[in-house]
Amino acid sequence: MQPPAIPSDPFSTPVQFVKGIGPRKSAVLGQFGIRTVHDLLMHIPRRYLDRTAIVTIAELRRSALGGGEAAEGVPGAQVRQEYTVLGEVRSFRVLGVGARSRFVLVLADATGSLQCVWFGGVQYWKKMFLIGETLAVSGQPSLYGNLLQLVHPDIDHIASVERDDDPDPETGGKRWVDALHTGGLVPLYPSGQELSRAGLDSGGFRRVIAGALRTYSDSVPELLPPSIIKSHALVSPRDALNCVHFPVGRQELENGLKRLKYEELFLFQLKLALKRRAVKTESGGIAFSAKSRLARQLVDSLPFSLTRAQVRVINEISADMELPRSMNRLLQGDVGSGKTIVALVSMLIAIENGYQAVFMAPTELLAEQHEGTLTRLLRGLPVNIRLLLGAQKTALRRDLREEIRSGAAQLIVGTHALFEKGVEFAKLGIVVIDEQHRFGVMQRASLRRKGVNPDVLVMTATPIPRTLSLTLYGDLDVSVIDELPKDRHPIRTLLRSDAELDDVAEFIRRQVAEGRQAYFVYPLIEESEKIDLKAATVHFDHLTKDVFPGLRLGLIHGRLARDEREDVMRRFTRREIDVLVATTVIEVGIDVPNASVMVIENAERFGLAQLHQLRGRVGRGGDQSYCILVAKQWIARKVGRAVAPRTAELMLDQHRLAEQRLGAMVKTTDGFAIAEIDLQLRGPGDFFGTRQSGVPEFKVADIITDTTILNDARADAFALVADDPLLEKRGHRPLADHLRARHREEMMLMNVG
Repeated sequence: MQPPAIPSDPFSTPVQFVKGIGPRKSAVLGQFGIRTVHDLLMHIPRRYLDRTAIVTIAELRRSALGGGEAAEGVPGAQVRQEYTVLGEVRSFRVLGVGARSRFVLVLADATGSLQCVWFGGVQYWKKMFLIGETLAVSGQPSLYGNLLQLVHPDIDHIASVERDDDPDPETGGKRWVDALHTGGLVPLYPSGQELSRAGLDSGGFRRVIAGALRTYSDSVPELLPPSIIKSHALVSPRDALNCVHFPVGRQELENGLKRLKYEELFLFQLKLALKRRAVKTESGGIAFSAKSRLARQLVDSLPFSLTRAQVRVINEISADMELPRSMNRLLQGDVGSGKTIVALVSMLIAIENGYQAVFMAPTELLAEQHEGTLTRLLRGLPVNIRLLLGAQKTALRRDLREEIRSGAAQLIVGTHALFEKGVEFAKLGIVVIDEQHRFGVMQRASLRRKGVNPDVLVMTATPIPRTLSLTLYGDLDVSVIDELPKDRHPIRTLLRSDAELDDVAEFIRRQVAEGRQAYFVYPLIEESEKIDLKAATVHFDHLTKDVFPGLRLGLIHGRLARDEREDVMRRFTRREIDVLVATTVIEVGIDVPNASVMVIENAERFGLAQLHQLRGRVGRGGDQSYCILVAKQWIARKVGRAVAPRTAELMLDQHRLAEQRLGAMVKTTDGFAIAEIDLQLRGPGDFFGTRQSGVPEFKVADIITDTTILNDARADAFALVADDPLLEKRGHRPLADHLRARHREEMMLMNVG
């Protein structure tokens, strides 16, 4: 079947019409977001195999016998540098049973054979390979007795064997072998079990992409203006795709990647620039009077003075609110920096101007805490504050909706319940969104439409690295509270092994005897047979009966009923509970100045940002506070070494990352430094831990390593929009057509901060 004629945009041709794909493979590709020719050609190799670096199995054996540091826990093993071997799968099997089982694969070439060994995930690995397929395996060789092995190597499927029950019509079900092409660099594509079984391992992708380039590369549009191409010495988009998929050498590959990365980042920054200009020039916003007696009364009533950073940020926000356009501002501040006070001042300005204010939180527990905090701060001020939650009784919610509709409710705190169809505002003036990355873009758009261009202030206690901020929030004005209150002592962070828990418990007893309180945080609610993690409910009983029999303990987690959670929190705040046993439900929001110790068990299983957020629950009073990270003994022992040795079996990737996370926590309490490290460890796609975060998924660019290209693309995009905001000039028309054709929905959603 011939591809349908789409002369205006051949790249939109469905991928099934590419030679070598067809309906069966296109269905599998669609599951991974590859639906068009454009998607296929932007399926960029994850790395490149340098043919000059491939060794034979015989050479690998000689390197393993050549000496080196003995691998911890593996008798006779020698840790060496990483090598790559190309071979054919001869056999695979599972050895051992239960937790001690391991998956062993035998790989062979003309010079010998070796074992690839995986501990854990046996059922997954059993489905990953086919006898006779060709693999490129990379790792550190070791000897176990006389057996040459690679433990947990990196795997790339180079050439496969089609299943007899699902033959490829082009081969008739016969085995095919994809010889490495003559170039020195062989592209290795992101693949997986389903893709490999459909014949789309690295070899399969090379074949279909080669065909797509032959058919469609002449149709690749040039979007960038000539001045930008010349300024950065960029190759054409057609040449870039050929250079990236079939590079002859390193320089050609770098030229192709540079062009694709620049264009990807430039298009994204162009959308941000257009959005930012639209916000700056739109009419119909609210011009508030920033002089507020209510805000002055609030500040005067506080038992402490605002920091200089808080005052600076309040002035920035006030100036923004006075302008006759919608404020679209991000407020960044580390845990405990005083963002809530700043947000409340902003809301009081709107309220005194006769408008309503909304404070939106991601969870009901956090919304309840914010409502309690705001009520205490507003005590004595004539402000009617209300809390709207999805779990409230029908009659109460009906009354609350009427107060909101009539305008009687001036400050409304809530969660997703604020998005509901029946919630109507009399005069919405400002929306404050806490931990805004936890809300979906559509949810934020729904709330903003409930007013007429209300001001929007989005807050986060997750410090955001500059590179990610430029990408995620490039269309927003940014205010940063980079100063903690003067009475705050730096939190001391200590790492202890689970063998030292008796000493930790004794330290807690001393702290409680001196009148302070403590948290014990666990990663699970109930014990799990499959996961060796400590559970809050089980250990609550153990701590109550065996460890702290003379102290008052409380338990809180997300499955407790709202009334029970409120009661436990109230008692802890009133010092009726000495030790609060909890899950990560306390990660954000709980403010108990008397709590001076945070113990986090199984700390190696928490993310770095999450550890930092939990640490921020202490250090909120005048006493010296402590965060004690409790980890497995062998992990705790490694943290702090100048070089953590990589052992052949135990040191898996997740364990090495755990070491780095815990080491960073001990080293610094600076949230922005923590964020930079976290971004490097996890990458931008996982930084917030949610697909609804709005973090763009770039196909080629990496905002961690491509900062120079990002900065260039941003400067060029914003300069272009300043010069030609409607993209009307001749050299800019391809960009305008591209945005209209491919990014119509995105451009609409970018009206939401």
